[in-house]
Amino acid sequence: MNSRILLLGATGYTGGLVLDALLRRGVRPTLAGRNAAALTELASRNGGLDHVVVDATNSGDLRRHLGRGDVLVTTVGPFERLGHAVAEAAAETGAHYIDSTGEVGFVRTVRDRYGRRARETGAVMLPAFGYDYVPGMLAGTLAARQAGDAVRTLDIGYFATGPLWRGISHGTRTTMRDGLTLPSPTWHEHRPTEERTASRVREFAVQGRRKSAFLVSGTEVLFLPDDFPALTDITVYNGWFPALSRPLSLISAAVNTLVRLPGGRPLTDLLTLPLTFGPPGGPDTTERARTRSYVVAVASTGAPGAPPLAEVHLEGPSAYSLTGELMAWAAVRLASGAGRAAGVVGPVEAFGLDVLRDACGEMGLGPVG
Repeated sequence: MNSRILLLGATGYTGGLVLDALLRRGVRPTLAGRNAAALTELASRNGGLDHVVVDATNSGDLRRHLGRGDVLVTTVGPFERLGHAVAEAAAETGAHYIDSTGEVGFVRTVRDRYGRRARETGAVMLPAFGYDYVPGMLAGTLAARQAGDAVRTLDIGYFATGPLWRGISHGTRTTMRDGLTLPSPTWHEHRPTEERTASRVREFAVQGRRKSAFLVSGTEVLFLPDDFPALTDITVYNGWFPALSRPLSLISAAVNTLVRLPGGRPLTDLLTLPLTFGPPGGPDTTERARTRSYVVAVASTGAPGAPPLAEVHLEGPSAYSLTGELMAWAAVRLASGAGRAAGVVGPVEAFGLDVLRDACGEMGLGPVG
């Protein structure tokens, strides 16, 4: 490995998982953040890692610590508020970039705003390179390829097993709450569009049972149309809590109406506050071991009542454990010069389907059965 890996956000929950995964691979990243004391303590606890104090909202400050071919890994969110300067710094310096966002609107902006510059400088930029949304990209690609030329629609569902509510981080609960009032991008009739989050509910086959999931955002709708031009429709769903899918659809309709009324935002925040209840931080090693991630991709012709052309099921570790492993793996690959395409790209374009599938298998994410 010839390039430096700069990890921004290592003192946070997700950043700590990425750091652990890098150290297990024998890689010693440079830690970066704004809290000098916390950085010093973390660096010392892990054998004296290099560390630098930076302001994540200041692109110039970040650029001073980056060179062409370095890898900038960031877990600092909310990304719509704190992520733009980080992405700009990578694109301008030619440093490769990986983030943990689940905010598809942010990914879309990064692609539109920095994609061209990243191609010019040689930066491989991989937003949302974790549980959000690498498993769905992999399953969707496999399903679309199996379906062949007849494929027109792709539905992707994210599920989990185990005592999930205790196994969700505070950040995830907050993101889920905020997402109810944000539109979800979809790909419909060969065009990008937006729908109300949870405006649709769909059932998927999961471990021999039918489970409901509600419509959400997903970067699959941004990247897969380029790989499969025949696709007319791509929709992503979340089924973490199948029994709540239809109630959440009703809640989404109510809060989206309420938030547009004068004074509606404070009331909306109050009504959705229970969605954030739970312990601070995130699940520890024991809790993560009790939950598993499960992703389904269904490819079809789109004709009403027609059976699926292909259906791919992937199962793997906890969403958080998987995110840490995926980001660490990608950082090491990019630092060694293994990225295949500069610009803001998806995981398959960046590394190739076979390499990505094999790597996910080594992390425990693979076909069911």
